[in-house]
Amino acid sequence: MFAQDAREIVRRSVELDRKNLGLARNYTYLERQETRILDSSGAVKEKNSRTTDVIPLEGSPYRRLVARDDKPLPAAERRKEDEKQRMDSEVRRKETPAQRQERLAQWDRRQRRMHEPLSEVPNAFTFQLAGEETIDGREAYMIDAAPIPGYKPKRASSAYLPHVKARLWIDKRDYQWIKAEAETLDTIWFAGFLVRVSKGTHIVIEQSYINGEVWMLTRLSLRGSVRVALVKVIHGTFDFTWSDFKKFQVDSRVVSAEPR
Repeated sequence: MFAQDAREIVRRSVELDRKNLGLARNYTYLERQETRILDSSGAVKEKNSRTTDVIPLEGSPYRRLVARDDKPLPAAERRKEDEKQRMDSEVRRKETPAQRQERLAQWDRRQRRMHEPLSEVPNAFTFQLAGEETIDGREAYMIDAAPIPGYKPKRASSAYLPHVKARLWIDKRDYQWIKAEAETLDTIWFAGFLVRVSKGTHIVIEQSYINGEVWMLTRLSLRGSVRVALVKVIHGTFDFTWSDFKKFQVDSRVVSAEPR
């Protein structure tokens, strides 16, 4: 397959990714964040995790802490989380139409900013078909992506694109991306998250087909050195996993449960 064909596969995948945003907002899920801080020899010297239940609340997501270090919150803290959710729900229900519209617009803007760089990917890289592989029972194209020398990103959120190389796995049937592995070629800066990632950091991102209708992010893993809020440098691994996807129902209620 020629390089141009590989680019068209990627372009089609990028276009389809936009369609997932509207469907994804109808799902609840658990988000688990695990941080492992490493010493100079690479041994784990500190480990912690947080699990959050994410639900749609009056049109936009609400995040509720349900566990620390894979242990459910103590009863007193659960009650505090219950009260926080009750109060937030009441505030959202009492919004004026203009306030509600602005809250939803802010959430939409954040989502668009996160996905904006994808629109530039087909033009920011050269692509080479590296083979095919089966992932979770789905046949996928493997495509290597290398930054085009001299490419100028069109927006601030895409500034990191010239500083990474990647391998992509794209579903042969649905043309959705299943997995991406990237390595930073230089220090990169994510302004919206106040995070600076060092050269040589390895990043893995995965998503899965959920409920026969939507592709959802299921894993983001980063190994390297990260400067958070321009102050603290952390060398370690940072893993985010998303699971327990459920289509939201109007009468759905959140219950504390041990994360899987």
